[in-house]
Amino acid sequence: MRRADRLFQIVQLIRGRRLSTAAFLAERLEVSPRTIYRDVADLQHQGVPIEGEAGVGYRLGAGFELPPLMFTQGEANALVAAARLAQSWLDAGLAREVEGALGKILSVLPPAARVAAEAQALYAPPVGLDARAQVTLQVLREAVHSCHVVQIDYADVHGRPSLRRLRPLGCFYWGKVWTLSAWCELRNDFRGFRIDRIVAVAVLEERFRQEPGKTLADLLRKVEGERERWAAERAEAPGAGHSDG
Repeated sequence: MRRADRLFQIVQLIRGRRLSTAAFLAERLEVSPRTIYRDVADLQHQGVPIEGEAGVGYRLGAGFELPPLMFTQGEANALVAAARLAQSWLDAGLAREVEGALGKILSVLPPAARVAAEAQALYAPPVGLDARAQVTLQVLREAVHSCHVVQIDYADVHGRPSLRRLRPLGCFYWGKVWTLSAWCELRNDFRGFRIDRIVAVAVLEERFRQEPGKTLADLLRKVEGERERWAAERAEAPGAGHSDG
C-alpha cells in the first residue's frame, strides 16, 4: 500500500470509531505501531485534527470532513448482498432505512459498477419474519434504545402463558429466530425470550437506569463465564482426551 493511501485509510478508520488504538490501526493496515505513530504525527502536522496520543488511542476532532468516498466493486457487492439479506429479517422500520441507505450507496457508483452490484445472483426471498413478529421486533428494539420497561405476554415452548415485566437489553438474531435478552423482574435474573412467541407487548412509561449487575455487558460476561466453565468441565471429564481409534 502506498503511504498516501495508508494515511487516507488511517483517517477513515479513526473517524469511523470512537477511539482507535495504534495496535488496532497497525493490525488493520498490516504495519508496525511505530509506523502508525509516525503517520499520525505527520497527519497532525498537516492539520488533520486527530486527538489523543500513543498508548491511549486516537479520535478525530469535530468539523473535519473528507470528500465523498468511492466504494470499490467488491465493497459495493458486499453492501448490496448484506442489504438484501438484512431486509428479509429486520422489522419494517429498519428495512426501510436499509433500502434508503442502499439507494444512496448505489447512487455514488459509476454506472457499470452499479449494474454489476445489482446484478449479483444473491437474493433473500421474503420468507423471513411474519408481520406480527416484525412489529414486535421494532417495538422492542426501540424500547432497548430508550430504556423503557416493557410488559409481555409470553408463551413458552409448551404453550404455557406468562406475564413478564422486563428491562429489554438487546435483540439477537440466531438465523431464522430473533430473541430478546432482558432483565426479568419476575425471576430477578437475566432471561431470553423468542420474539415469535411473544403474544403481546406493551411499552410502559417507566424507564430504567443501567444498574451494575443488570446490564447487557453483565449478561455477556455471565454467558462467557458459563461457556468457559462448561469447556473446562468437558476437558476434565473422563474420556475427553483425544482417541487413537
